[in-house]
Amino acid sequence: VQLQASGGGLVQAGGSLRLSCAASGRTGSSYRMGWFRQAPGKERAFVAAVTRTGGRTYYADSVKGRFTISKNNANNTVYLQMNSLKPEDTAVYYCAADQISTNYPSKASSYDYWGQGTQVTVSS
Repeated sequence: VQLQASGGGLVQAGGSLRLSCAASGRTGSSYRMGWFRQAPGKERAFVAAVTRTGGRTYYADSVKGRFTISKNNANNTVYLQMNSLKPEDTAVYYCAADQISTNYPSKASSYDYWGQGTQVTVSS
């Protein structure tokens, strides 16, 4: 499975961005999908995840109420709508796919495939 993330950019605080992650390759079976982010000098951190069917979502406390993850299995794409962005949201954002849906959707080690990352910069 190959993951291609896009949609990052530069935005002012309070603005919005929508990230997309398109999956290709062996996508006949859907995956649980997640978004993580990594700021300079920090470890990769969980942002959000969505189950195979899209019926359940998980969020880091820092983004609850501002970010929304969604999944379109018809076109094998997962989205991250980011509203009310803050400078502390600045990071490289990575999408990831978990093929067996482990019990730990917020752990990076649960995911089997990773995209290349897209930069999000929020200016104050």
